[in-house]
Amino acid sequence: MKDHIVFSHANGFPAPIYRRLFEAWAPEFEISAIDRYGHDLHYPVSRGWPRLVDQLCEHAQAVETRGSRLWLVGHSLGGYLSLLAARRLGDKVSGIVLLDSPLIAGFSARLLKFGRWSGLDRHFIPLEQTLQRRTHWPDVDAVHAHYAVKPGFAAWDSRVLRDYAELGTVATAQGRELLFDRNVEYQIYRSIPSSSVVAAASHLTIPVSFIAGTRSREMRQTGLRATKRLVGDRLAWIEGSHLFPMESPERSAALVNEMISAMRTSSMAAAA
Repeated sequence: MKDHIVFSHANGFPAPIYRRLFEAWAPEFEISAIDRYGHDLHYPVSRGWPRLVDQLCEHAQAVETRGSRLWLVGHSLGGYLSLLAARRLGDKVSGIVLLDSPLIAGFSARLLKFGRWSGLDRHFIPLEQTLQRRTHWPDVDAVHAHYAVKPGFAAWDSRVLRDYAELGTVATAQGRELLFDRNVEYQIYRSIPSSSVVAAASHLTIPVSFIAGTRSREMRQTGLRATKRLVGDRLAWIEGSHLFPMESPERSAALVNEMISAMRTSSMAAAA
C-alpha cells in the first residue's frame, strides 16, 4: 500500500495548479489536498487560522493509512498549516516537508506584529498587490497572456503556467474568473500566525524537513535560524524563488521524495 501525502497549497494558489507536482509523486504516493483554503463557509479565515487548521485536520483524519504512512507537505501557507495540524494529529502523521515556509520567530515575528499594528506590513507582505489583482478575463488564452509577461511568472514551467490559466480560473458567463478570491487571500495574509506556529513546531516529536528556494525573497526576509533549530540537517536548497514548485515541479517532487525517504529510514532505524 502506498504512503499518502496530504498537500497544502500556498496562499492564492489553489491545489489543482500543482498537478505537475502531484503527477510526479503518483508512482510512489497517494495524494490528496484541499483545493482552496478559506473559501468554505464552515472553515472561515480568522486570526491565527484555527478553522483552516480544523479543515486540514479533518481531511487528514479521514485518510485511510492502514499499512501505510501519512506525510504532510505544505508550500508557504500550507507549510504553516501542516505544522499546526501535526501538533493536533499526533501519531497520525509520520513527518512533514515544508516548502519555503520558514518559521517566523525573533525579530521577524516582532516586525510582523508591529507591521500589523501600524499598517506597515504592506511593505513586506503583498497586501496592496493582492487587493489590486485582476480577477476577470475573456478566455483562458487571455489569462495566460496576462501572466506570461509578468516578471514573477517568468521562471514558471510553461506547463504550470498553462495549468494556472486553466485550473486557477473558472468559467463564468463573462469568460474566466480567478478561482482564488483575492479578498480571502488578503485576509489570510493579514492573519498570519507566528508564535503559535513556532510553539506547535517545538512540541512535535516527528521529523520535519525543509526545502528552500535559493532566490526566495521570503527566505531573505525571515531568515533560517528558527527553522534550522527545527529541522537540523534535514534542509535542502533548490534553485528558484518562493514559488519553486511552479518553476521546477519535477525537481521539487524529487527532493520531497528524497526527504520523505530519509525521514522514513531514520524513523525505522530509531524503532529498531
